[in-house]
Amino acid sequence: MNRAPVRLVLVEDSATQRAHLARVLESDGDITVVAAAEDGDAAVAAVAEHRPDVVTMDLDLPGQGGHEAIARIMAETPTPILVLSGVIDASGAAPAVAALAAGAVDALPKPRLWDDAAERGLRRQVRTVASVPVVGRRRRTRTRAPASPRRTATTPVVGIAASTGGPAALATLLRALPPLLAPVLVVQHIHPSFTAGFVTWLDAEVPAPVQCATDGALPLPGHVYVGPAEMHLRLGAAGRMSLDPDPPAVHRPSADELFHSIAERAGPAAVGVSLTGMGEDGARGLLAMRRAGARTFAQDEASSVVFGMPRAAYELGAVQRLMPLELLAAAVASAVREIA
Repeated sequence: MNRAPVRLVLVEDSATQRAHLARVLESDGDITVVAAAEDGDAAVAAVAEHRPDVVTMDLDLPGQGGHEAIARIMAETPTPILVLSGVIDASGAAPAVAALAAGAVDALPKPRLWDDAAERGLRRQVRTVASVPVVGRRRRTRTRAPASPRRTATTPVVGIAASTGGPAALATLLRALPPLLAPVLVVQHIHPSFTAGFVTWLDAEVPAPVQCATDGALPLPGHVYVGPAEMHLRLGAAGRMSLDPDPPAVHRPSADELFHSIAERAGPAAVGVSLTGMGEDGARGLLAMRRAGARTFAQDEASSVVFGMPRAAYELGAVQRLMPLELLAAAVASAVREIA
């Protein structure tokens, strides 16, 4: 039985690029470009009219640009969006992170050379993104509050894992947390080129100081540490952070590696959280944390962009409480206070 083609709206301001991308996307016969748009207003209108399965979005568009178009689409006609743009590379990660925070499912740098591998990779990613159920985003403004972390004799640790939809969910959770008597270790699945930009963006979005984790460093209470690209982040001996590229894995950093290490090193003096994301990473590690006496939480389906990682952890019995995103901060803060 043949599946219906993936229906796609292509957003690209260059006519040459639009024509090339349309040929690339449709070459296997299972993706159909139902409409093309050259600016943000046209993109929003095309999505509303055609209700596609997926949108590919350039960010460098005339007028208000791709970020505004993404925010409008996610507020008005929620649709899986794959950002494909020349402005998101290793030196321009911030636009990609902002796009993910606005509601895009994933982001890819536009390759300098469209070879067979790059074209196959794009089609594969379009199929993956098209399968992601998304929820709408209400547009909000944010303010930054001061943080005042303190040390205690018994310092708990919080581990958080996220994937698809994670940047926005992490910002929402961390923004709502009061100053904690615990460091927060974070694994976010993201394109390796975007990790540094993601950390910079998150640090500007939330009250707590945010930085890339450093091998051998002692994490401070009230601070947030993000696992760097292509390295596993673990809680090591004497409560110090450990970075290691081994073992090779589908995800590196891996949520399972982080959670297993926290279970081993912190036991009941820990809190684990699984946020929105595709796949099963973190489920087994969160189960190890729960068995070691840690408090474990996961984001519920209604508030998740993708209820994959939280579902896997819940079905495995790793989650004590499945909660809406807006309630997780209070639960985490309460758990840390009980431990400390």
